[in-house]
Amino acid sequence: MKVFLTGATGFIGRYLVPAFLERGDQCTVVSRAARNPWADPNVTVLQADPTRPGEWQRGVAGADAVVNLAGARIVHPLYRWTASRKAQLVASRVETTHRVVEAIRAASPRPRVLVSGSAIGFYGDRGDETLDERASGGEGRGGGGDFLAGLAAAWEQAAREARDVTRVVLFRTGLVLARDAPALAPLVPLFRMGLGGSWGNGKQWWSWIHIADLVGLALLAIDEPLMGPVNVTAPAPVTVDEFADTLGAVCQRPVLFRMPALGLRLALGEAADALLHLQRVVPAQALEAGYRFRFPALRQALEDLF
Repeated sequence: MKVFLTGATGFIGRYLVPAFLERGDQCTVVSRAARNPWADPNVTVLQADPTRPGEWQRGVAGADAVVNLAGARIVHPLYRWTASRKAQLVASRVETTHRVVEAIRAASPRPRVLVSGSAIGFYGDRGDETLDERASGGEGRGGGGDFLAGLAAAWEQAAREARDVTRVVLFRTGLVLARDAPALAPLVPLFRMGLGGSWGNGKQWWSWIHIADLVGLALLAIDEPLMGPVNVTAPAPVTVDEFADTLGAVCQRPVLFRMPALGLRLALGEAADALLHLQRVVPAQALEAGYRFRFPALRQALEDLF
């Protein structure tokens, strides 16, 4: 199989491309940098800015599948959500997806499937409500403005524009667990020193997934006739307090601290929403398709990693 990818040199792509190579697939990767971190002859790197039209779009022709993962990091300690940062977060996802859809429409032959990134932030701040793929989006719920929900909705709408020419899967990803995961890696040294803890009121939900199951679901989305939104989360979400207690137990250290919501607000500004407004999400589509999670329980997943 020939796979065309955007965002493949990012965190998730660094795990996904080797999975394609292991099963004998060929990968064409769009990257702003010309380097090939895989040093594999079955990977072709096209140097380009995927938010802009260009020759790179011709690379979609002949691909069996397109995986669109491009997007600037949502929560970054160096960047608050200023107007310019928000514009960058939107452009890196929505504009890239528009360009990918343009390329799919122009391709001959066209790819059989587009797996396009999204996030469970699509659902907005929903408290204890259990959310599967049938749940509505959170944009504008209660008359408020939810940046992450609006971003995910616009990102998905851009991908949906390809539905009349190919199968479209919307990959609503939860909080990914891996040794180098941006949301997890900074926490582990603190927990190992006994300085880890919960945050906010601790009751908000942490819908997580082990990186191995994320890769497994990506392959499932390509190989099986899934369509529309797919929640990329493990079947057993936990609260932030439960997550902190479990990580502390795996690190064999007590959990004594809590970062109040105000502290997160002072440190991150509006971006603290990504840690305070979480969702209780279940992967109904994956389970109905018969996917068997390698790591369905949080303790099992953290012990595998650490």
